[in-house]
Amino acid sequence: MSSPVQTVNFDRYRNGSQRDYQSFKLALISGLKEHGFIKLSNHGIDPEFLRHCYQEAETFFAQSEQEKLKYSGALRGYTRFGTEHAKDHAAPDLKEFWQIGHEAEPGNNMAHPNVWPESPVAFREAFQALFQELFEIGQSLLRVIADELELEPDYFDRRVEGGTSLLRLLHYPPIPEGVSSDCIRAAAHEDINLITLLVAAEGSGLEILERDGNWLAVENRPDELVIDTGDMMARLTNGLFPATTHRVINPSGPNVSRYSMPFFLQPRPETSLACLPSCEHLKAKEPPIKAGEFLNQRLKEIGLPGS
Repeated sequence: MSSPVQTVNFDRYRNGSQRDYQSFKLALISGLKEHGFIKLSNHGIDPEFLRHCYQEAETFFAQSEQEKLKYSGALRGYTRFGTEHAKDHAAPDLKEFWQIGHEAEPGNNMAHPNVWPESPVAFREAFQALFQELFEIGQSLLRVIADELELEPDYFDRRVEGGTSLLRLLHYPPIPEGVSSDCIRAAAHEDINLITLLVAAEGSGLEILERDGNWLAVENRPDELVIDTGDMMARLTNGLFPATTHRVINPSGPNVSRYSMPFFLQPRPETSLACLPSCEHLKAKEPPIKAGEFLNQRLKEIGLPGS
């Protein structure tokens, strides 16, 4: 069954009138509140550039495991197949990935600087550019969310600059023979971060868990981004913007690779995730916690090293 997740036209935000902005805001906010997911059209990233990025990712993952493991690192670089698992789900996910964060600036000794492979040669340039484009789109969406939450327009800008945001290049190889029936490409989970921007995947499989308990497929065009809200946003807003459970199921047709590029927009570690004043009335609040502490807790729960 296809998903009712609505498509929101980003051009109304960038180039429209005040009336267009209000229409965009209404569609974005209602979609995130109802499903925790929307699809973003006319986002402005060149489709040819995105195809190039997928080609670079495919070329990297096609290398030997020995070569890829040269670039293993905590929260940066390569993570081997079968390392990560969903929270409260012991069976490993059937995926490998590469992660990219903000580049270190002069005088800022980041705990986990980016690492870059020798091959393919255009890899670094492509993904530095994609990271920045997705980060800027994410900032724009957060400004609209800040407007809805009665916050200063730059409320999130000041918290995500130089934060722990990650661009993850995902490869789901063909399902190995004899793999446990408990293993799927990505078991049911919620994202950890504020919002996720997912470049249209090379292959289907993404499903969201609706409020009625049914799984619905999310299919999007190559020129759309899928946007969802994560646990940090749910915590800040006391559930106003939910972190919707989603998964990536194993292929029912040809057993071929799937590639995906989610961008996880996250704040700096010292950022408070205490409930915002405009959301305190919704329900009992979660205890206050800093973003870095929360991130480390969640990373430990899914089998990854902390920040």
